[in-house]
Amino acid sequence: MEYTTVGIHKDDLEFTINNYPIKKYASQGQQKSFLIALKLAQFDFIKNIKRITPILLLDDIYDKLDDLRVKQLMELVSSDNFGQLFITDTHPTRLVELFQSTNADLKAFKIENGQAIEVTT
Repeated sequence: MEYTTVGIHKDDLEFTINNYPIKKYASQGQQKSFLIALKLAQFDFIKNIKRITPILLLDDIYDKLDDLRVKQLMELVSSDNFGQLFITDTHPTRLVELFQSTNADLKAFKIENGQAIEVTT
């Protein structure tokens, strides 16, 4: 068949809100919020079991989330509970401006022609 037909990647889990499947009934923003909540729960689980602070990766968080939700998420992940964090965004200074309201240690880079260029505001 030239590809794997069994395994964990083929498992289909159904998550619900008030007995309604998220995949079918939740808005795209609700689905994205749910996935981020799962990722944060996974972060806490790994941190508690392994006794290490994992690196948190958040890809394109502005996709399908409003500014308020992104701001609340950034305030949460900039707390001392989280260690190193990698966030991708299509807008070069948006996250830098958002993190300026926190006391988080931040370095932002934009990739241009294969080179990392530090972003400042």
